[in-house]
Amino acid sequence: MNQKIVNEFSITVGTVNGSGSSTANNTILRAIFKMGIPVSGKNLFPSNIQGQPTWYTIRVNKDGFLGRDESQHIVVAINPASFARDLESVAPGGAFFYADDIKQPVTRTDITAYAMPIKQLIRAQAEVPSNLRDLVGNMVYVGILAQMIGIDLEKIHAALDFHFKHREKPTMMNFNTVKAGVDWARANLTKADPFFLEPMNKTDGMIMADGNTAAALGAIYGGVQFAAWYPITPATSLAESLNDYLPILRKREDGKHTYAVVQAEDELAALGMSIGAGWGGLRAMTSTSGPGLSLMTEFAGLAYYAEVPVVIWDVQRIGPSTGLPTRTSQGDLTFTAHIGHGDSHSVILLPGDVFECFEFGWKALDLAERLQTPIFVLSDLDMGMNQWMSKPFEYPNTPMDRGKVLTEKDIEGLKGNWGRYLDKDGDGIPYRTLPGNQHPMSAYFTRGTGHDEYAKYTEEAHIFHRVMERLKLKHETAKEYVPAPIVRETRGAEVGILAFGSTESAVEEARAQLAADGLKSSMMRVRAIPFNKTVEKFIQKYEQVIVVEMNRDGQMHQLLCMDFPALAPKLKSVAFQDGLPASAKWIREGILKFAKPAKSSPKGKKKVAVKKTSAKKGAKK
Repeated sequence: MNQKIVNEFSITVGTVNGSGSSTANNTILRAIFKMGIPVSGKNLFPSNIQGQPTWYTIRVNKDGFLGRDESQHIVVAINPASFARDLESVAPGGAFFYADDIKQPVTRTDITAYAMPIKQLIRAQAEVPSNLRDLVGNMVYVGILAQMIGIDLEKIHAALDFHFKHREKPTMMNFNTVKAGVDWARANLTKADPFFLEPMNKTDGMIMADGNTAAALGAIYGGVQFAAWYPITPATSLAESLNDYLPILRKREDGKHTYAVVQAEDELAALGMSIGAGWGGLRAMTSTSGPGLSLMTEFAGLAYYAEVPVVIWDVQRIGPSTGLPTRTSQGDLTFTAHIGHGDSHSVILLPGDVFECFEFGWKALDLAERLQTPIFVLSDLDMGMNQWMSKPFEYPNTPMDRGKVLTEKDIEGLKGNWGRYLDKDGDGIPYRTLPGNQHPMSAYFTRGTGHDEYAKYTEEAHIFHRVMERLKLKHETAKEYVPAPIVRETRGAEVGILAFGSTESAVEEARAQLAADGLKSSMMRVRAIPFNKTVEKFIQKYEQVIVVEMNRDGQMHQLLCMDFPALAPKLKSVAFQDGLPASAKWIREGILKFAKPAKSSPKGKKKVAVKKTSAKKGAKK
């Protein structure tokens, strides 16, 4: 056996979509988490319903780096169709567990292979009905793996009890199958691989959740009253979570609902309904992904110009067109930033983890009403649908911000000096009234055509210009309200790294690897657009700022160059997209194209070699 490797490896299960392996894989994930070991789970599944290969990867890392690891240390092969690929994917020195009814040769000599009699063992479980054997049979490999790498059986039982909602019969049926796998492995297998699990305490006080559930809960705690949606991967589970939790958390004593969730006929209708609800004074939202956001474009422009509060969650996947519906991406950024025809500026929130999906769930509703504009929240499939460790969600600690809403008494005090689109405070944000306000001056006509400050129809050029300039000012005001960037400074750093969204864990792991090589870096995670002064100051501080993102064209890099053209020469793009979550490997390799540790100086201190970009010809120096 090679040198023992403890709590630092990945497990990948290759199976068939629709085979019921999800329960088995989540059981492994939760059991390891309950052992106190940092862990994450990522599901790579096809866009058809069933029958195609699917893979589930569990990353175990004692240091808490839970982004995607490109190395496959332990592979469990259950699917004959992907057997050869799964065998090839095992890292040298790794372990290969496979169903023994797959009659394909295992030709590699640089790995340890274990054959598993899954069908034989499940047939021996008398308590498992014949129609459930294919599903429950997945628990055999859970048991074999538990015996071979050291997964605590008590934690497996607790994970099954949680999954089956404390129902004893299905819990014990599956757990007894796990034990059958354990007993067989104990009697028949000799461990020859180096991978072990040992209990830790690094998950104490933590929870596991996916971003879509967190976003739904955040919206509920933020007072959402109306949501309209149309099914689309990977955003569907966000709306489904609203349907799951609203009846529990928003239940009145008289049994009446204080919310409405509507499945619309398409995405255009979903946003239209949500805008109508927002105009009517309800806290309203919708959720979608890239293709749905494309359909919502015209209504998004209406909400921007008519200044109606609404929240739009975009759980990003790969485009263009249908693209890869079940793969992750950060490719909707530039589209969202200027969505629609004409001149517009979007306010965008960029959650970086599951905790922020919850936090931005309620903050987005506050911002929509404060700024009277659509608020876009850009998550992605990796964050939205996969399981992540998180600190517990925190109940909002501030009252709901309804923004500038006038009551009858307020209007009376203004003595008629009020207009729906009149800027009285110099911040670009007008005052509004809500339906039900009975003051005779409260009414106004909402339109998406040209209007003046008093909501009257006009096509006068100078008035249109004035209104549009005020909307631009409002976007500047938004900088005061959106979440500030997270900055992690390193003393002596000569390189800055700028990222956003779900790439954070992989970026931090890459930074640790680069630091071990002698390249120190500081990191900023942008959490919102428009960018504030903190972003500008960070870029100014370093000779080079490397922008890391999961898309082909470097969309965050493009937006930064547009907003800070004088600083553009400092900005370097490390953009990569293949549908898989970010990994420390490609981030590290991308950064090293621009900045490399120099050889040690005579005094023994390492210096950083930064590739400098000269000023363009004719530019001021």
